[in-house]
Amino acid sequence: MKRLLILSVFLMPLLYLSAQNEEGFISIFDGESTRNWTPSTENKASFKVVEGSLVCKGGRAHIFYTPKDKETSFKNFELKLKVMTTANSNSGVYFHTKYQKKGWPDLGFEAQVNSSHGDPRKTGSLYGVVNIFAPKDVEPYVVKVGKNREVFVYKDAAPSTDNEWFDYHIIVKDNRIIIKVNGETTVDWTQPDDWTKKRRIGEGTVGLQAHDPKSETHYKDIKLKILD
Repeated sequence: MKRLLILSVFLMPLLYLSAQNEEGFISIFDGESTRNWTPSTENKASFKVVEGSLVCKGGRAHIFYTPKDKETSFKNFELKLKVMTTANSNSGVYFHTKYQKKGWPDLGFEAQVNSSHGDPRKTGSLYGVVNIFAPKDVEPYVVKVGKNREVFVYKDAAPSTDNEWFDYHIIVKDNRIIIKVNGETTVDWTQPDDWTKKRRIGEGTVGLQAHDPKSETHYKDIKLKILD
């Protein structure tokens, strides 16, 4: 019996890793360093690895997934990661973007990360396209469409909570983008054929954002699966 118990304990992690591999995801953050990631030249110190997580805190900056031995420009993919915000913090997960030395990324979309920051566009938003919108002192509504076809889905609060890890899942397949928070779909958007905005589905890598000196956001367990 004791031998069986020991064997079971030994095999459980192996079976877990096997299941992970079967899903086709690869880990793109090792929890120990920023290997395969490149920060923008402005405010490089905004990114540190602390106790297994990548902490984004400091002046505006972005860090991009830039491995030398793997594809860095992809269209169809799934990205899974765990995120934790702190009070009044803002951040974001960029995709279909590319390395940029400074400034807000010119290319790609942003999956917003914001539980309690003053920006009413909250976690789960496809920023500026389909917003999970939690404004203050506004009469509740269901959905509104603003200028340039920007969609606002009214919510009382963000689907994430400060100081608690949440699961973020971003899927791009052809002209469709799906964003999930803790397994719940917040955005399911198909780019219209006549879409003329600068931010549009194309291809590129992923990046994480340090928004401002008062914001602190943590990322870990970052996994990527490139789809056909």
